[in-house]
Amino acid sequence: MALLGSNITSEVGLRLLLCPLGSNVVIRTACCTVGIALPVYSTFKAIESKDQNAQHRCLLYWAAYGSFSLIEVFTDKLISWCPMYYHLKFAFLVWLQLPSTSGAKQIYSNHLRPFLLRHQVRVDQVLGLAYCEVIKLVSSYQAEIQFVKSMVVKITGSADQMLRGAAESDRSQQHSSAEDPAVPSDAEPDQNNH
Repeated sequence: MALLGSNITSEVGLRLLLCPLGSNVVIRTACCTVGIALPVYSTFKAIESKDQNAQHRCLLYWAAYGSFSLIEVFTDKLISWCPMYYHLKFAFLVWLQLPSTSGAKQIYSNHLRPFLLRHQVRVDQVLGLAYCEVIKLVSSYQAEIQFVKSMVVKITGSADQMLRGAAESDRSQQHSSAEDPAVPSDAEPDQNNH
């Protein structure tokens, strides 16, 4: 606990704030916020308002973001070591969302749509085959899946009961010690030990 009040943590915090180039923590958090959290909320607002244009913009964004994420899965280990990678990623994610640049629309119209139109039949075949295989896999392991589901329900139920029991026990102990003056408190010194 002494470490929390030391100059070391203050220095680390200042370095993160003043020199984010030396730490990817801040910029990666910003990428997650700009790339996922804000668009999720924008999508929620578009769905709830039933604004067709906003919904269309959100669909374009998620198509572009999903494509970028898919590419990033395979290239991240190669390019994440590049200086300023996360700063460039942050700028790209902002560019995708800005209405003035229509980045997501450009990515979709110029790259994603032509690629998917050209390969649509093959992609449908692969996805159909994969879907069938997943259905077969799930069907063949139905007993195991039911067993795991029942175990999870039992474990979570037991954990819930334990937590409720502990909370009730704490409340009853606090209540009984407040009512019973014969129970010595921790604050009173022991008279027998001198």
